[in-house]
Amino acid sequence: MSDQLLYQQDGHVVTLTLNRPDIRNAISDAEMIDAIIDALARLNADASVRVGILTGAGSAFSSGGNVKKMGERGGLNDAQPLKTRRNYTSGIQRIPLAFEKLEVPMIAAVNGPAIGAGCDLACMCDIRIAGESAKFAESFVKMGLIPGDGGAWLLPRAVGYSKACEMAFTGDAIDAREALECKLVSKVVPDAELLGAAKALALRIAVNPPQAVRLAKRLLREGQHSRLDSVLELSAAIQGMMHLTADHKEAVAAFLGKRKPTFTGD
Repeated sequence: MSDQLLYQQDGHVVTLTLNRPDIRNAISDAEMIDAIIDALARLNADASVRVGILTGAGSAFSSGGNVKKMGERGGLNDAQPLKTRRNYTSGIQRIPLAFEKLEVPMIAAVNGPAIGAGCDLACMCDIRIAGESAKFAESFVKMGLIPGDGGAWLLPRAVGYSKACEMAFTGDAIDAREALECKLVSKVVPDAELLGAAKALALRIAVNPPQAVRLAKRLLREGQHSRLDSVLELSAAIQGMMHLTADHKEAVAAFLGKRKPTFTGD
């Protein structure tokens, strides 16, 4: 695994740590993009992993784009617009697509500023917990840009259209408490307790049958853009498989026997 992103597994929980504190964990450079995508693929392929946590090293969650590389022919930008387009589609836009394919639930433990693409990265996760020092900004307009990494799709689904417009049109940052009020995060905890809170939530998820959790996530994702009848049909098909799993039989037997179940993912 790249030193850009630390991969640490503890039982059924993997913690991914963006590890470029010198540039506030910017995610627009090719090395970081590849590291994130490789880590997500590894999570998906490993049946022992039931939950992931994403956080940042140092004082920031992620500053988004590497501002030092912006400007004329820097970073994702090119003198030819068609090449800039290709730089986005073959670069940072691969990240939200990789998250969309991820079946493992992902918790963002937002330990500091999540700015621009960093805010969108948090929105790519399923659950967000913030430390008290966290800040969120859909700040692209401050740089004369638009959300180029999927923020226009992600943010309204997290906070609603009106709040997303306010954040995107002003570019202003909101603090952790306001993020809680607008439902961008589900919990705010003291900074020192952030990882502990994320891991405690991860363990509450990890005790459940892993395939049921993965497929429940897939249905929830599908429900964001599908019709009700389509989701119902897909749910019925998946349920037909779930009724035949060993974990379902174990759950029923444990409930009737008034004991704690042991799930294997079978």
